[in-house]
Amino acid sequence: MRQHAIYPLAALRALTLHTQRLIQRAPAFSAEAVADLVGALGYVQIDTLHVVNRAHHVTFWARFGSYPIEDLHCLIYTPGQRRLYEGWGHAASLISLDHYRFQRWRFHSSFRQWLEQDGNRELAAQTLERIRAHEGGLRVADFEYDGPRRGSWYDWKPSKMALEVLFAQGDLMISDRVNFQRVYDIRERVLPEWVDTTPVDPMEARRFCLEQAARALGIFELRHLTWYAHLMTTPARPAIKALAADGSLVEIQGESTQGVKTWLVHRDNLPLLEQAAAGEIRPERTTFLSPFDSLFWAGERDQQLWGFRQVLECYKKPEDRIYGYFCFPILHRDRLVGRFDPRLDRKSGELHLTTLLLEPGIEPDELLVSETAAAMRDFMAWHGAKSLVIEKSDPQAFGEKLMRAL
Repeated sequence: MRQHAIYPLAALRALTLHTQRLIQRAPAFSAEAVADLVGALGYVQIDTLHVVNRAHHVTFWARFGSYPIEDLHCLIYTPGQRRLYEGWGHAASLISLDHYRFQRWRFHSSFRQWLEQDGNRELAAQTLERIRAHEGGLRVADFEYDGPRRGSWYDWKPSKMALEVLFAQGDLMISDRVNFQRVYDIRERVLPEWVDTTPVDPMEARRFCLEQAARALGIFELRHLTWYAHLMTTPARPAIKALAADGSLVEIQGESTQGVKTWLVHRDNLPLLEQAAAGEIRPERTTFLSPFDSLFWAGERDQQLWGFRQVLECYKKPEDRIYGYFCFPILHRDRLVGRFDPRLDRKSGELHLTTLLLEPGIEPDELLVSETAAAMRDFMAWHGAKSLVIEKSDPQAFGEKLMRAL
């Protein structure tokens, strides 16, 4: 470790992209490679929106390139092939079964409050027994409810909440998805026998999640640990203090877009940081990132490392959007250079880019255009898109050059 070094911005970017597995194309898509990737990232956040392929599928594409979604489905839902499972991690996530015992302790306070209300424990018990007696699991649609909507979205019918509580407790797991609807089944019929289920103390589990976050983040601030691991700050504070006290978290001085500042790095990543500073780790990938990619879970870090502000605008009114409904950032080697708002017309096979935008000061030079075109060809092929339509490009020359390069 160099003493009192000020690490250049390029080194911090390179380390962060390396720990997020975005430095270069991942190895060939396989069960082992997928499990290794998810184990390194900690979680892959699940999302329901599908203007193109769903966001969690795009997270894998950004690292592997084109792959068969059915093969990923098998690794989550097919008995004998499962390496991942659905659980609460960074929100609803895909998680490695290797880490099951460290993740199953999570239980949101709202679920606990629901259980304490009159009759809800009995409803949960009845729901569990019904699924236990039904080989193959059940969906929410299999539970009838004719009553009124009683409140927020998850309270439309009590059985839905009972299923979610049982899922959060670990009594139920997701055995399949049918038209993206969850199929709930008892844990014993879903969890492979090889999975380690040894109980873990909540404090030890929090430490595991925080340390995993620190390794995956690469470069970070203290507040980013709980954001990435999706933990409440107060309960996590003793574990964070223990990581700092035993030297797991190391302070360094490094550049940012606003000047030199103090960053944190996990001690296991210090050799990688030195390699990045020496130019031995070089970002070479040009790819597109989903709005829910784990690269963006460290709030405001995108602005500090890249001068890029990731914004999710699908929940805004159309007139209030700056970039678009569901914009995908463009990663070009070690820079976030722009974004585009895609929409796949599945009937015509046309991929529409409602907007294609470069960041201020980014020029559409030959290298950027050629590598973006290569990524776009793969993205289109993966979606089965036959043609590309760019509705608006800023600068206009970027869209024109990209179309010619395709």
